[in-house]
Amino acid sequence: MATAHHVWVTTNRRGNNDILEDDVVKLSKILAGSACALLALAAVGDAAAEPMEIKMTTTWPPGINLIEADKHFVETVNQIADGKLKINFYPGDTLVPSTQVFDAASSGTVDAAADWPGYWAGQDSTFALLGSFPMLLTAGDYILWLQQWGGFEAFQKVYGKFDMVYLPYSVLTMESGLRSGEPLASLEDHKGKRLRMSGRPQGEILKELGAAQVQLPGSEVYQALERGVVSGAEFSAPAVDWGMGFQEVTEHWTTPGWHQPGSVGGVMINKKVWDEMGPELQNLLKIAANATMTWSLAYYEKGSTEATAKFKEAGVEVHRLSDEEMERLQRIANEQLVKAACDNPLYAEIAYSQVQFMQEYADWRDLQGEFAFGRNPSSLPDAAKIKSCIEN
Repeated sequence: MATAHHVWVTTNRRGNNDILEDDVVKLSKILAGSACALLALAAVGDAAAEPMEIKMTTTWPPGINLIEADKHFVETVNQIADGKLKINFYPGDTLVPSTQVFDAASSGTVDAAADWPGYWAGQDSTFALLGSFPMLLTAGDYILWLQQWGGFEAFQKVYGKFDMVYLPYSVLTMESGLRSGEPLASLEDHKGKRLRMSGRPQGEILKELGAAQVQLPGSEVYQALERGVVSGAEFSAPAVDWGMGFQEVTEHWTTPGWHQPGSVGGVMINKKVWDEMGPELQNLLKIAANATMTWSLAYYEKGSTEATAKFKEAGVEVHRLSDEEMERLQRIANEQLVKAACDNPLYAEIAYSQVQFMQEYADWRDLQGEFAFGRNPSSLPDAAKIKSCIEN
């Protein structure tokens, strides 16, 4: 069999089978070349063993336990990456101000940043549908829509406009609702009040109710309640609210949290950084994101269960909106969704996807009755009108 290198052995004039001097030189060169090749291969192996490192920050500072989902995602990635990828994680307000993480990830100032999509509705109104829309998708609905009804692709389309890939990895059930120093037991009580509530569509609904929306970062909500800057405020699930100390400055709690029946969070990854990772690391991140989403649902529900008991033990009085008031909110929310869809074709496309999912799932969910996953709203936004907004 032919080999890569050949050494010729010749017979000298005296008949001895010795390697001549020229052959020795040739052999030395061959061996030297082989050694260089081996060293080169070793260098390549060392380079391949070097992990890819990325910097990731978040919207959330350490005092807000929504950061726990971000930390869990990072820990999961670093554990299963087997030395091929390392995420260096920085809490909110360390690398860049929390309100600037969107621009930082989009421009590549940071490699990745965790967020709640609803914060970026000023960039594109469609983000409101990805974070949470009033009276629409629950946490369970978001999981189904993301996994089987085109939701994941919808996230990529919206964030892709800004040179980012998005991996959803946390989901929360209904947020607490309003916390206040005075009773806000009915929608009538909301009139004339300044209420801290996130989200563009939420603000439009408050306007319909005669209330004024005040948008504040989480770090300022406690003081706003304490000083009476706002009459009431929502922030997140009971466990998050308890950790922020709202029981110290409020005595009343109005449920349900119609403004956010389910919420999604995740990580924005700069598109260039994502492409540099390659398929193997990309798939690894997707696996970690899916695992974190399941974990987050259980983690935050456990915390909310414990925090609800603590709020009641602290003497906070719970008020519940009537079925008639919830029906009114449903009608207003439906109208707002259709109106917003006709102002933005991309919004209309994503809204139609969500409403179509709800319609398709309704029959089977209805048959499940009390064992159902999520809820069938009493009415849905007009899908035909939303579709016409896409086409126009």
